[in-house]
Amino acid sequence: MSIKVRFAPSPTGKLHVGNVRTALVNWMFAKGQGGSFVLRIDDTDLARSTPAFEQGIEDDLTWLGLVWDERYNQSKRFDRYDDAAERLKAAGRLYPAWDTSEELDRRRKVQLSRGLPPIYDRAALSLTDEEKAAFESEGRKPHWRFKLNGRRVAWEDLSRGHAEVDTASMSDPVLIREDGLYLYTLPSVVDDIDMGITHVIRGEDHTTNTGAQIEIFEALIAAGLGTTVPNFAHMPLLVGADGAALSKRLGSLSVADMRDQGYEPIAITSHLGRIGTSDALEVADSVEALGQGFSFDKMGRSPARYDTEDLDRLNAQALHAMPYAAAQDRLAALDCDLGEAFWDGVRANLSKFGDVVDLARMVRGPVTPVIEDPAFAAAALAVLPETIGADAWSLWTAAVKAATGAKGKALFMPLRHILTGEAHGPDMATLVPLIGRARIEQRLRGEVA
Repeated sequence: MSIKVRFAPSPTGKLHVGNVRTALVNWMFAKGQGGSFVLRIDDTDLARSTPAFEQGIEDDLTWLGLVWDERYNQSKRFDRYDDAAERLKAAGRLYPAWDTSEELDRRRKVQLSRGLPPIYDRAALSLTDEEKAAFESEGRKPHWRFKLNGRRVAWEDLSRGHAEVDTASMSDPVLIREDGLYLYTLPSVVDDIDMGITHVIRGEDHTTNTGAQIEIFEALIAAGLGTTVPNFAHMPLLVGADGAALSKRLGSLSVADMRDQGYEPIAITSHLGRIGTSDALEVADSVEALGQGFSFDKMGRSPARYDTEDLDRLNAQALHAMPYAAAQDRLAALDCDLGEAFWDGVRANLSKFGDVVDLARMVRGPVTPVIEDPAFAAAALAVLPETIGADAWSLWTAAVKAATGAKGKALFMPLRHILTGEAHGPDMATLVPLIGRARIEQRLRGEVA
């Protein structure tokens, strides 16, 4: 069987970490086995969907390397949903209900007061034609509910193992609103059938919904649409580093936010693709490598802990391993392309790519030297080698030590302060040849250079 999965975001906001993890796991599962990844824009809510958010979704997925094989807009497929709805009506599985939200709320309260589950009582099914006509004359428009069979629906979940849902404990789901707008459930099932989706992969908070959706799949198959119910996988949800629910700040963190904050795409995908699994939490060589190594067998049953400290570590790891060829255009865009030797010398000090701006300034200036002991600076200048090569730092510090008697931090820290204006930074043996003799001389004299 050729695997085919889908990611169906709504263009009513930006992609956040939870969305991205769902997209990533779908992509890894499919691509790791030579399958297809479908991007399906859930824009049936025409009032709230915007082209800007739709473009943002595409841009974010592309930046992360999650390229799709097929792309669809649900707003262009209403004829398919209309056909499916008519088939369900003809089969007696989709029925109109005129209950108002106030009426439903009152009934729920009564059921709870009697110790009964607050599920829909199917009052609409016992309405007479006269009662229906009276509602219509009042200006009421019906919503449409799917009539569940009320049975135990079972499936083998790729993530959770054997799973069962008793649809007798559920209200008949509303598939069409009073204004005629399709809710997510019916378009999703119809599209999965039409597009040949073989696996539906999502968070475990959808497990109960799956019982109802399987019944809808089966009803549509019986009505002549489709032949097979897809497989399902319900992943553990994301939680914070402390195991508590993901904070509002982290839960709403968008890909665009993370990009603006300087995170590398491979750090984001390595983090979201490996937390909650038995894989070591290390940065992957590529998103394709993540797909090749993915298996639901590696995924634990406990919630996946999202820790920004892990993400920061992976981001630094990605930068430390980044070759000059991959960094060159980005360095040029920041006016920091000082050559391969510079990049190789400073990348191990980067947490975010933008940090390179300050490191480039250390090399080419302007740097304001920090000189606490002018006599020490003068002595260091007096023994500065004429040629600043790869071994200049070791030769120079040995000469300064001999001239001043300074050693250890008392030797190295004043020189770093003078040459970089900072207390920390890249290895001085790397920086000194990059700075060059002329600037070193100026800085030792206390000049801004």
